[in-house]
Amino acid sequence: MPHDPNPVAVPSDPVPSPVEQAVRRALAAHGRLAVDAADVASTADLAALGLTSHATVTVMLAVEDELDVEFPDAALTRSTFATVGSIAAVAAAAVATQHVAVGVSA
Repeated sequence: MPHDPNPVAVPSDPVPSPVEQAVRRALAAHGRLAVDAADVASTADLAALGLTSHATVTVMLAVEDELDVEFPDAALTRSTFATVGSIAAVAAAAVATQHVAVGVSA
């Protein structure tokens, strides 16, 4: 996935999904980014904005806690945590898998 060299969201960005909003809240609380998480483009490189490996773990745990899911082991890669969009995609898949596992339609 290409990273946006412009880390600030533009007004034409769509309204974030509830999962992306959860990711942004976790980034705001735990990501220690150089900019406001609400203003980060979904394709911006989070490492370039200051997301460290330690902060990545804390962000992941916060997202898992808020959404009541677990990221699968296979998703625990640098690319998963590269952008807001990539974190949200894995989190959304985990939510969908959780719903299927408990018999709720996604």
